[in-house]
Amino acid sequence: MPNANEDTPTALSQVQRRAVSELLRVSPVADDLARRFQEAGFSLALVGGSVRDALLGRLGNDLDFTTDARPEDVLKIVRPWADAVWEVGIAFGTVGSQKDGYQIEVTTYRSEAYDRTSRKPEVSYGDSIDEDLVRRDFTVNAMAVALPEKEFIDPYGGLEDLSARVLHTPGTPEESFSDDPLRMMRAARFAAQLDFEVAPEVVTAMKEMSGRIEIVSAERVREELNKLLLSAHPRKGLGLLVDTGLAEHVLPELPSLRLESDEHHRHKDVYEHSLTVLDQAIDLEEEGPDLVLRLAALLHDIGKPRTRRFEKDGRVSFHHHEVVGAKMTKKRMTALKYSNEMIKDVSRLVELHLRFHGYGTGEWTDSAVRRYVRDAGPLLSRLHKLTRSDCTTRNKRKAGALSRAYDGLEDRIAQLQEQEELDAIRPDLDGNEIQAILGIGPGPAIGQAYKFLLELRLENGPMEHDQAVAALKEWWAARD
Repeated sequence: MPNANEDTPTALSQVQRRAVSELLRVSPVADDLARRFQEAGFSLALVGGSVRDALLGRLGNDLDFTTDARPEDVLKIVRPWADAVWEVGIAFGTVGSQKDGYQIEVTTYRSEAYDRTSRKPEVSYGDSIDEDLVRRDFTVNAMAVALPEKEFIDPYGGLEDLSARVLHTPGTPEESFSDDPLRMMRAARFAAQLDFEVAPEVVTAMKEMSGRIEIVSAERVREELNKLLLSAHPRKGLGLLVDTGLAEHVLPELPSLRLESDEHHRHKDVYEHSLTVLDQAIDLEEEGPDLVLRLAALLHDIGKPRTRRFEKDGRVSFHHHEVVGAKMTKKRMTALKYSNEMIKDVSRLVELHLRFHGYGTGEWTDSAVRRYVRDAGPLLSRLHKLTRSDCTTRNKRKAGALSRAYDGLEDRIAQLQEQEELDAIRPDLDGNEIQAILGIGPGPAIGQAYKFLLELRLENGPMEHDQAVAALKEWWAARD
């Protein structure tokens, strides 16, 4: 891979040296595939994100290639060579395969554009790599390395932009975003993933064209939002979505958190607070990025704008915002086509995020601890993190008191879990035992009895079998 001209800054040379190292690692597979294309009379080049990541020293096992071969020709070349082949993207000119642990996609030179109403791109094939690169989203993704000779192709200054950590488009941003409006969200995502700045003219186009995102399917929007949220710097990307107006179309609850302050400034900026909670939740993650936790942290206060009240004493209240917020979370995530399980988990965390404060700062009763664990269920660990993250006060004394109080709660949970198996709280008698003791068959009464015994278990902890039987009979007699 040849060096740039003699005036190229040292930083660029270092970037290229990293790329050479990365490319040498994948050469056996890449060069072998390139030779097969060459023998068939076609060209092949590593392209897009693969080249960008090679230059950043972070190339993984996902390799993207572009070629002048049409998809049917690509299949003929790849099938005898690859360990596995799939044709899911062939309608868009892409053939996927796997070889020696590498996930490989080969896409025919193409150009694609939306009409004003379509959610799907219209694909037409191109004849040159320059034609293919100009339709890429950003210059840092519009670089290629021709194989097997490893000739570096960079007609739009992507290497320089990569060194400057800035996002430009190969053509005008208006043309790029008209071709595919989802690229506006990708700008925010790359800013968050790579910690890049977005060029002023790109930001301007995003503001002017933000409404165009409406023609993109909810599924594609959701996937970009997920990648942004799971990135290293989600606050940066979210801020860009809000500042450009894109959030108004894809996550309108977020900009709505920018409540105007009352004249006495007696409540926090809910928008900034929510981003800070997200940052703090990320700091508490133990096993990598957690999308459920991050969504819950971002959305936990979205019910505040609808519940805000100015009280007579000058205070601002948000009564029941957690309940309203949980319903809003469910509605928004449903619109974005999240899975039912993820919708359930995130909305439940939003609903529970104030539960800790409802018990005050005093000593928790065993009953309160049991109910807290029961209500959180498998989300308990995430609820711990969300609750701790929700403290953004600058008052160190208050923050310390809250942290100690929550430490105390976690200690109490640990003690009771050891004593009572809290993770599987259930009545001391099961349904079959209830039927036998009461001498009745299946029916609503069994469910009522089960609920009574569960409440008894939560209130008093485990009971001896004879005690449970006596309590059940007493309840049944009183019921008659």
